[in-house]
Amino acid sequence: MHTQDDPLPNKHRIDEVWEIIQNDLKLHYFVLDHENQILSTCHLIIVPNLSRGSRPYGLIENVVTHKRYRKRGFGKAVLLHTLRYAWDNGCYKVMLLTGRTSDAVFRFYESVGFSRHGKQAFIAKP
Repeated sequence: MHTQDDPLPNKHRIDEVWEIIQNDLKLHYFVLDHENQILSTCHLIIVPNLSRGSRPYGLIENVVTHKRYRKRGFGKAVLLHTLRYAWDNGCYKVMLLTGRTSDAVFRFYESVGFSRHGKQAFIAKP
């Protein structure tokens, strides 16, 4: 997703970043597609960790479902698959931030097992 303040980079840059993602074993993009059309995506980063018995934790970003396919369970399916992958790879927790503020979005994330009451998030930007 992009805005005027966050324009899409050129195709060359996108290809460079995609190659970086594909070559890093800690970065995972999950895509739910149908007939060569991407319906929903999710990006999982598995972070090595020295605490919690050296078990990693996961960070989820870029949970996006195409507007025409929302409220059909595709976003939920890709998130549940992503969480299963994190648990299967030893993550002791998975965190997700959202800039959305609607109760419907909060209920969506809670429906797959996230809690909005666990910790407080702080974000710094340049």
